[in-house]
Amino acid sequence: MNFQKPVSRDEWLDARKALLQREKAFTRERDALSALRRELPLVKVETPYLFHSETGDQSLLDLFGNNKQLIIYHFMFGSDWEEGCPSCSFWADNLDGIDAHLAARDTALAFVSNASLEKLLAYRKRLGWNFKWVSAEDTSFSSDFAVSFHEGDEGLTGTGYNYSGNIYGKEMPGISVFIRDGDTVLHSYSTYSRGLDMMNGTYHMLDLTPLGRQEDGLDGTMSWLRRRDAYG
Repeated sequence: MNFQKPVSRDEWLDARKALLQREKAFTRERDALSALRRELPLVKVETPYLFHSETGDQSLLDLFGNNKQLIIYHFMFGSDWEEGCPSCSFWADNLDGIDAHLAARDTALAFVSNASLEKLLAYRKRLGWNFKWVSAEDTSFSSDFAVSFHEGDEGLTGTGYNYSGNIYGKEMPGISVFIRDGDTVLHSYSTYSRGLDMMNGTYHMLDLTPLGRQEDGLDGTMSWLRRRDAYG
């Protein structure tokens, strides 16, 4: 590992203050970007999706509960898979437990996958999570929101995965955001690929360290990753 050479505290402080100005500029730009995100137009969701949940079948509107907004994490877990995706499991570890804080701001969180409800709940129990997880196995929801693909299928956007025009696999991750107007559900935003980075607290903690994510030179950027019960 290559480290920066040690310097005096005063030299370090000068360098840290210079970086702080860049960090503040980045934060202001991020705030401006978030404002633009909130100004995106809305699209009415016309399809009557019905998900399998622990409390029976639920519509997309039902997933809001009493909240005005709904965030969906599209978790990669194909209908013929025996385990959920390790990378999505990594994100789930970072998102589990935040639902109470989101609800305080009138927002619900639910995870959606194509595997059967039985598989999803068993895997959730294994990993010790508590978030709401529903199955879309009998719906076109995952395909419509461009995270599940079939031969020649480009999803609702008509542009492949992450608006790229390309398809990289049958199951891909993403996040979609909805808001309700009475009983009408409106789609406001979806993000995929590196757009999910900001949702992962572990990555952001590693980004603070001298060694960073330590993924350079690996066969795949996340080839080091294991499910939380598989390390060691």
